[in-house]
Amino acid sequence: MVAAMALIINGEHIDDEIIEAEFRHIKGHFERTLQVACCERDPEFRGMAKDNITSRALLGQESRRRHPEVPEADVTARLTKLIEEAGGETQFYMNLGMPVKDESVVRDNVAGGVRLDKTLQEIYAPEPVPTDTELRACYEANLKHYMTEEEIKASHITKGLQGAKSRQEIYQTMRDLRSQLLAGADFAKLAEEHRADEQQQIDLGWFKRGEFMEEFETIAFSMGEGEISPVFTTQLGFHICTVTGRKPAVARPFEEVKEAVAERFLEEYRDKKFHAFLEELKATAKIEDTDPPDEGANCGH
Repeated sequence: MVAAMALIINGEHIDDEIIEAEFRHIKGHFERTLQVACCERDPEFRGMAKDNITSRALLGQESRRRHPEVPEADVTARLTKLIEEAGGETQFYMNLGMPVKDESVVRDNVAGGVRLDKTLQEIYAPEPVPTDTELRACYEANLKHYMTEEEIKASHITKGLQGAKSRQEIYQTMRDLRSQLLAGADFAKLAEEHRADEQQQIDLGWFKRGEFMEEFETIAFSMGEGEISPVFTTQLGFHICTVTGRKPAVARPFEEVKEAVAERFLEEYRDKKFHAFLEELKATAKIEDTDPPDEGANCGH
């Protein structure tokens, strides 16, 4: 049973269900990414949930204070855009989880978004115009975001199950071929002798991640140039591959990515301004949390 989670932010009472939903969302995210087991981090996740909700509540309160009235035309324009982005009104309401269309509730929520946008525009203004020196510094600090994709060139021998007496028979044939390759046999020649037909590719050419089956790429990209892979399987059958060339990821030239660097520079500026503004709101807010500090520490598992 989940304990009550009383949270009051500048007099605004937050329903326990809202906090519980946020907690489940955060915990679910960490469970999916295999970063948590059982309930060991529940207290941390509950704290994160409350902090997220507190931030949203404070931003909403400040936005209403600054912009108590929002022009209906602005709300309509934003709602129309959201519906278009969702692919139509039906899909829009399905995305919201609303079985019955309630436009007044939706417009009220959209108005909150308009208020927040106006508030954020005020917080960010005036946005800086970065110099070339500042952009180059940003580029150097974030070089990993401006790399080309690694590419490899590979060849393979593959055998499907069609016409085979058993999987074991094909597997043993492929093992024998691999032994010959490890002993120095020419890969291209052996592949030519054992390909199923003229249409079957041996040389796969250059490719990046995401262009072939994941099982194949996992093996190929883990190999060094000239290495012979183990026998492995995909939905197409059994394979042996070798990497015949490799182009490592390298930094793209500054001039080529200058526009993207400028966007990142502004994103970092906005992020810094946003968090500073949020900390100011938290510093002056009255936040009441009556939960015991060790809540969730013992889940009984």
